[in-house]
Amino acid sequence: MTGEDTRGSCNAVKTTKHAVASNKLCVREDDGTFFDKEHPHIFIILGASGDLAMKKLYPTLWWLYRDKLLPPKTQIYGYARSKLTVNELKQKCQNYIKVLPKETSLLEDFWKLNHYISGQYDSRSDFEKLDQELKLHEIGTVANRLFYFALPPTVYEPVAYNIKHYCMGKKGWTRVVVEKPFGKDSESSKKLTDHLASLFTEKELYRIDHYLVKEMVQNILTMRFANRIFNPIWNRDSIASVLISFKESIGVEGRGGYFNEYGIIRDIMQNHLLQILTLVAMEKPISQQPDDVRDEKVKILRAIKPITIDKTVLGQYVGNPNAQGESVLGYLDDPMVPKDSTTPTFAETVLHINNERWDGVPFILRAGKALNVRETEVRVQFKDVPGDIFGGKAKRNELVIRVQPGEAVYVKLMVKSPGVAFDIEETELDLTYSRRYANVKLPDAYELVIRDVICGAQMNFVRSDELEEAWRIFTPLLHHIEREKVVPINYQYGGRGPKEADELAQKYDFLCNGK
Repeated sequence: MTGEDTRGSCNAVKTTKHAVASNKLCVREDDGTFFDKEHPHIFIILGASGDLAMKKLYPTLWWLYRDKLLPPKTQIYGYARSKLTVNELKQKCQNYIKVLPKETSLLEDFWKLNHYISGQYDSRSDFEKLDQELKLHEIGTVANRLFYFALPPTVYEPVAYNIKHYCMGKKGWTRVVVEKPFGKDSESSKKLTDHLASLFTEKELYRIDHYLVKEMVQNILTMRFANRIFNPIWNRDSIASVLISFKESIGVEGRGGYFNEYGIIRDIMQNHLLQILTLVAMEKPISQQPDDVRDEKVKILRAIKPITIDKTVLGQYVGNPNAQGESVLGYLDDPMVPKDSTTPTFAETVLHINNERWDGVPFILRAGKALNVRETEVRVQFKDVPGDIFGGKAKRNELVIRVQPGEAVYVKLMVKSPGVAFDIEETELDLTYSRRYANVKLPDAYELVIRDVICGAQMNFVRSDELEEAWRIFTPLLHHIEREKVVPINYQYGGRGPKEADELAQKYDFLCNGK
């Protein structure tokens, strides 16, 4: 590999349970083996003609193939209702697949591994046909199948049924990857969960939340539990509040129809931000084994009461001239959005965890589109220093974990200003990854997701009881918003969001920094 990309290949070798791979993309299975490199693997993308497949899955599979991080005997099948050829599929993906001039022939080799079948999602005969096609590549005594649902949730049930009855692998494992949203509330989520559970075991199911494999999200456990300095202060005695925020600087461009059905709470807050919260707040697991980690996450979720509207601010962006004086469309100007829509594009809510460590500490979740910056971060704000001797000049210490963009961890603290005069100022102890690890290319989240599924590593996927508890927390709020048709507060495209959000955060002891 060149200095531009330090991701290397993974050797599939037997190892002990406590072995550590030198490459982070090498994830061991629970039985202590790396992924099986000797036998055929077939990766089936259901919904291969859709945006997710074109923009994420095919590019990710290409990257993994290029870097020799797929099992050598891999075949890729696309399945969708659209009638396409592999060459047409290739043309649709070309804007999203990055290729250096020296990689052109390698890309051609990648596409030779690809196949495409057109079929209906509720057709037994079409899945039987798919099964026969897959068997052509399953040479030998062992072969594995991975089905990826790049599909709208409305067809999850028939597709899962047809896989189970007509398309399961007979020579090895079959694993099913399900993209969010996992339902719209507790009832619909339970219906989907029960349906999938009637067909597949929990070890065969992989519910994706790709935020869990982002570099800085995975770093939370390491920072908390591999460093002694944090444990004595990681509690209600030292921490005033925690803000977990997701901001996008664009609106719903191109996704107005989908977004209007789900809204910012279902799209971002109930899954991505709540999962980050569990990692920030959980107790130390007894090991790094997937179920030990997920057990502790579930304990945290069970200690959170359902959210109420009085601790929530909802917003919806409106049009606003941009910096060049051009007109920017508001949410209701999107042709796919009903003109009377009350779907929030911004939400902030406050949660409390009813346990000994966190009693009384507010956890503030904030998510919004069309804001002034693009960033996802965790801000742990510590209490004021008691017995102030600096005339009120001392500001709160703050630990910031920036998930994206520009991965970083930094601590804000007070120091003496340089010079003759004795004064104090705020500064930062800064670990910015682009500077500290300048020659390291961080893998894309979907690269890690796919590798984890191939390896059978489930820690970074959502277990059914996690999902149940997450919906328990958010469903009452969602039902209230929809039943009462709560009108969101307007905020300007490119602004900070509703001012009421800052007021709510301040009410719950988070001092805003003006960003």
